[in-house]
Amino acid sequence: MKSIRISTVIACLAAIAPAASMAADGEALFNKNCKTCHSIEPGKHGLGPSLAGIVGKKSASQDFTKYKALVGSDIIWDEANISAWIEDPKKFIGKTSTMVAKMKDPEDRAAIIEYLKAH
Repeated sequence: MKSIRISTVIACLAAIAPAASMAADGEALFNKNCKTCHSIEPGKHGLGPSLAGIVGKKSASQDFTKYKALVGSDIIWDEANISAWIEDPKKFIGKTSTMVAKMKDPEDRAAIIEYLKAH
């Protein structure tokens, strides 16, 4: 029995480690590319809205009023939509956005998303 439990624990840790590492990479990328305009503290907006708990939220659902590009959209911020947005917001929504830090590398986008999922 113990060997099964130990192997289960090892398998679980092995599955968690890459996500934790990716989230750490995402934090560095977020701090370099996103933090100038966004925070991850609930309700603390900057030039852009707070991104606290953004994964799974409806776009433009916060009390952030400075930015109008997504008002009235029905976008839910799932991983695919966040990835498409940070890759190229204009292509994603079909109109100009104030977001300037585009992330072309899919691994960088995935790392930022892992970081956001943790906040």
